[in-house]
Amino acid sequence: MSVSEIFEIPKFYYFESGNDFSGSKDDFSYKIANGDTMKCMTWHGRLCSMKAEIEHEAEFERTQEGFEAMIKWLEEQYKGE
Repeated sequence: MSVSEIFEIPKFYYFESGNDFSGSKDDFSYKIANGDTMKCMTWHGRLCSMKAEIEHEAEFERTQEGFEAMIKWLEEQYKGE
């Protein structure tokens, strides 16, 4: 079972190891940048995050609870909530 009902995102241990992750669904793109926190950025279009105009971003604790909150936030951004 995926951690998201919408996106194919690796489980939390992938991020615990310090990895970044990016993906897209339709015209919606996102990137999860790992550091002291997990920073999630979203935009529309196929450009990479360095060239795109970031529409929304939020930071979450690098914990299982923060990860789950980030997934929920990302899904809400996709749905336009």
